[in-house]
Amino acid sequence: MHSFLIIITFFLTMMMFSCTQSDKSAQETKDTKEINLSLNQSDMGERLFSAKDLYSTKRISEFVLSPDGEWIVYRMAVPSIADNKLFADLYAVKRDGSETIQLTDNKSSESNPRFSNDGKKLAFISSVDGAPQVYVMDFPKGTPKVFTSVEKGVSSFNWVGNTIVFASEVKFRETIKDEYPEFDKANMMVYDDLHIRHWDEWNDENVSHIFTVSFNGGEPKDIMQGEKYESPLKPFGGAEEYDISPDEKEIAYTCKKVEDYPFSTNSDIFLYDVASGSTKNITEGMMGYDKNPKYSPDGKYIAFVSQERPGFESDRIRLMVYDRTNSQISEISKTLDQWVEEFVWAPDSKSFYIIAGDSGTVQIYTIALDGNWSVLTNGVHKLGGGLNITQDGKVLVTGKQSFTEPLDIFGFDISSNKLNQITNLNKDLYANIKKVKVEERWFDATDGKKIHAWVVYPPDFDANKKYPVITYCQGGPQSMISPNFHYRWSQFLMASKGYIILAANRRGVPGFGQAWNDAISLDWGGMPMNDLLVATDQFSKEPFVDIEGRAAMGASAGGYAAFWLAGQHQNRFKAFIAHCGVFNLVSKYGSTEELFFPNWEFGGPYWIKKNRDHMEKNSPHNYVQNWNTPIFISTGMNDFRVPYTQSLEAFTAARAQGIPAELVVFPNENHFIGKPQEFIIWNDKVFKFLDKYCKK
Repeated sequence: MHSFLIIITFFLTMMMFSCTQSDKSAQETKDTKEINLSLNQSDMGERLFSAKDLYSTKRISEFVLSPDGEWIVYRMAVPSIADNKLFADLYAVKRDGSETIQLTDNKSSESNPRFSNDGKKLAFISSVDGAPQVYVMDFPKGTPKVFTSVEKGVSSFNWVGNTIVFASEVKFRETIKDEYPEFDKANMMVYDDLHIRHWDEWNDENVSHIFTVSFNGGEPKDIMQGEKYESPLKPFGGAEEYDISPDEKEIAYTCKKVEDYPFSTNSDIFLYDVASGSTKNITEGMMGYDKNPKYSPDGKYIAFVSQERPGFESDRIRLMVYDRTNSQISEISKTLDQWVEEFVWAPDSKSFYIIAGDSGTVQIYTIALDGNWSVLTNGVHKLGGGLNITQDGKVLVTGKQSFTEPLDIFGFDISSNKLNQITNLNKDLYANIKKVKVEERWFDATDGKKIHAWVVYPPDFDANKKYPVITYCQGGPQSMISPNFHYRWSQFLMASKGYIILAANRRGVPGFGQAWNDAISLDWGGMPMNDLLVATDQFSKEPFVDIEGRAAMGASAGGYAAFWLAGQHQNRFKAFIAHCGVFNLVSKYGSTEELFFPNWEFGGPYWIKKNRDHMEKNSPHNYVQNWNTPIFISTGMNDFRVPYTQSLEAFTAARAQGIPAELVVFPNENHFIGKPQEFIIWNDKVFKFLDKYCKK
């Protein structure tokens, strides 16, 4: 729930505003900003975008720049619908795009590419021979050779000089089979304290630790020996959560060394001295998330991201700098009211380039050590997914995507502020797919504030006709709707089904200042839901909107919105779609795994009356007596964030009242639908359901 690609032709009738102008812009303009997003450079599309196209799209991730700046190595995952999985290999492309080399080719998946300091060797993780291990090859055309032989495998690693630091699991407690060896067929788990499971896995006897080993040989050393704590942090942490000093004498890593794990967001940055084996906490007393340490090129500083308020995973993400000479920490992004999503040091160690939101889009900023910042890019896109810089400081390498463009690698020339495309992996696949039109709009909230929204129109849109509309309800809940090529909630795919998509950045999302983001906490069923209804009502005044063909759709917190609106919409909508939605705030508190989340969002545990009263007021299950609209519900049985029983409760409430409903259960999926065949079937079922009730 929480703690969340195609050539494009833009026709803008209004300039994108920088972050410093966002609030003023929102107040002063109600004009529509229209952007024509084309899938190819011609105007002729021959077919509609389909779920099979979406799950045939090549996916780029984990790209790194060679030390000489000439090559970019990236991971490319290719979905196989027949095999119902994704296969990933590594490729290298020259920075000018003139040459591409496939580096690996097998049925296992490779990941986490890292160059040696001199760029002559490339290391990566592969499971080609069983447990994932680090392999090393001469770059670019050498034969990979296994480097590590760790029993439980390697999940991530970094490489500086002769030092490789990696993450691997270690056993830290006895199992039932250790305790009762004579009963070796018993299958059970025993716990005596929280927390017992996380995201999509039950906690077991293993915990992830950080190891260091010399590239010249020797045994790996566990720098967290004997500790019960994990690094990186599950479920999404990786190699970005630890780093090696340029002189290789120190390792910085992220860890959450607390006794109240499910209640706390208090992770810290720890420094391990290689020579002495001592460890110190440099963020002690900073009670929110502190993560992702990165040494400056000159070794004088460590930058990291931090959230100030304890227990709030969606607090403003700040950029901090630790001065290694005097142990002082300062916030660099103090005047930037946005989240720092990614950052990279400039080669002179005097400034940064960062990725951050800007009123519905995601852009590149520059920010100096003294805190002065500016936005470098503009456009209807989402930048990021990786951020590298050449050693001369002249070019950034990052990803770029939009509603209709899968992520590709781009170079950004800092002096000219120009983005230059390097890869175009899906050009042939998308060459004849019909384009869609996108508009950027602002609606008037009932309290006088402005609500930003994206509107995506079907191919061949004709304003003289009437169209059904999907009000898309964002999950997160604190997650901005940006021009993102989404593999589950693709507005491009939805619009290609003949629907207009209205996607409003209701209050409770970042990108519009932290106050707007904070406004959903303790008010899930209040103004954020009102924003969705207001946007729907105002957009419905358009003559091309079919009033009798409106639906609301969302997942996670967006599924909450669908459940909530089902009891509050006063016959606006003809159908609802809810995936892994929050239905009963009381029962969810007792079955979710990160209790800091409901403690912040809903006040605290339900057995305290004021919290219980707040939960009951904002819980969709208390309004099912008002339900009268068909609803489609889906869920994954391995979703421990919003347990599948939430969806079962909602389905039972609908069918027990005779309301038409469908329930789709994925036994092997978690909070997301990740497998090709499951997604394609789910998508088909969803739109058959919507067509039945929303199309005449």
